[in-house]
Amino acid sequence: MSFFKGSELYSVDAKGRVSLPAKMRKNLAPEANDTFVVTRGPDDEPCIYAYPLDEWRKFEESLKALNQFQERDRFFVRTLLLWADEITLDNQARISIPKGLVDFTGIDKTALIIGAIDHVEIWKPETFDNYLNGRTESYANVAQSVMGLRGA
Repeated sequence: MSFFKGSELYSVDAKGRVSLPAKMRKNLAPEANDTFVVTRGPDDEPCIYAYPLDEWRKFEESLKALNQFQERDRFFVRTLLLWADEITLDNQARISIPKGLVDFTGIDKTALIIGAIDHVEIWKPETFDNYLNGRTESYANVAQSVMGLRGA
């Protein structure tokens, strides 16, 4: 099982390739075979989700459980899979981001790579800054609500 945390800023080359941080590579499960499925993230702010192949296969099971006769379920699956592409890390441990996703996110010379438990998020740094600065609720309040923490 892969598990990712932390963040790093990395350069993106002219071909849309970005290195996977070493601290994240070491947490990549052997079952992933150095392969990721990249797709559009679900947020309103454009970002990329990169699932290691072993985690993607688990995620596929939840997709299969959705009701394809419900319009919302179909829309979600269609949009998610429309953007999905399977990418194997090259010899320099780089992910080659498909042009459509580069254009969608506006990522150009630099990418912010964030570990997000079972996947990696790839953001244009300015977009992520806008996301954080646009939050109306404090991290402490969200933590208390989500985790049930007392005194946060």
